[in-house]
Amino acid sequence: MGAGRTSASVCSRLRIAYNDCFNRWYTEKYLKGQWDKEECKYELEAYRACVIKNMEDKNLSRLLQAEALTQSRQDDLGQPLHTEDSSE
Repeated sequence: MGAGRTSASVCSRLRIAYNDCFNRWYTEKYLKGQWDKEECKYELEAYRACVIKNMEDKNLSRLLQAEALTQSRQDDLGQPLHTEDSSE
């Protein structure tokens, strides 16, 4: 592909590496009661950095900022913005 590649295709090798690591950790460790927060950390950070860099290269980083602002507002409220009361 040329310069028109999407962020997903640029980072696909890293996404696959993270997904493989996560699936291996989940089936071989988590389901057996082993919890290691450091597992797949390198793969996740490499994939995340690639996606963020490519979003910035395409001037899409404002989408990340908008998402962070929305999440911050939800955290301040202590609940999602849209809730239904199931007790009625």
